Amino acid sequence: MILYPAIDLKDGQAVRLVHGDMDRATVFNDDPAAQARAFVDAGCQWLHLVDLNGAFAGTPVNATPVEAILKACPVPAQLGGGIRDMATIEMWLSKGLERVILGTVAVENPDLVREAARAFPGHVAVGIDARDGKVATKGWATETDVDATDLAKSFEDAGVAAIIYTDINRDGAMGGPNIPATEALALAVSIPVIASGGVSSLDDLTALKDTGVISGAISGRALYDGAIDLAAALAMLKD
Repeated sequence: MILYPAIDLKDGQAVRLVHGDMDRATVFNDDPAAQARAFVDAGCQWLHLVDLNGAFAGTPVNATPVEAILKACPVPAQLGGGIRDMATIEMWLSKGLERVILGTVAVENPDLVREAARAFPGHVAVGIDARDGKVATKGWATETDVDATDLAKSFEDAGVAAIIYTDINRDGAMGGPNIPATEALALAVSIPVIASGGVSSLDDLTALKDTGVISGAISGRALYDGAIDLAAALAMLKD
């Protein structure tokens, strides 16, 4: 199972939110590229980046720090937030991003997801952010009636590289991930599922790994707070 350290970008800084609330942001580093290098130096194999401003604006806002991270770090990175058309997908992949994460458009324009996955095999992931099992879009500000599992199943034949499943109620709260819901989603589809939201201890990572069906986990606040030692976590996951 791959551990993805998260760098959430707001106004050019690396922050963490609680439950996706932009008014409840904690700044952890005003140099996101330096933060990314620290994660790489500790041994991470991937980076997970989110343009929080972009998620609300619907277009890239934190492009400068993302580009700085891509230049500074030799490991692959995935990015979500404000990626809602083919031109933006092509732009990010041309700049060295390994994987784009499509969230809002997965609900509003699923044909774009399929088109992008065909055009860029292995480089397109779907972000499914859910509150009580229902998908939320536009930076989690818009509630929908779309069931998270139904949405995942709709992309079964699209060729997407992964599904990143975030339980919004757990995100940034340090209360542990929603393992039953994540495991159920992973069992419902053949697409690799990455868990996000509430991953806050080595025990959480062990529990996710022990399901045998979850391919990755994203953690942010716990790494910044020291609740998870990144090097220790990576060593544990290799066993």
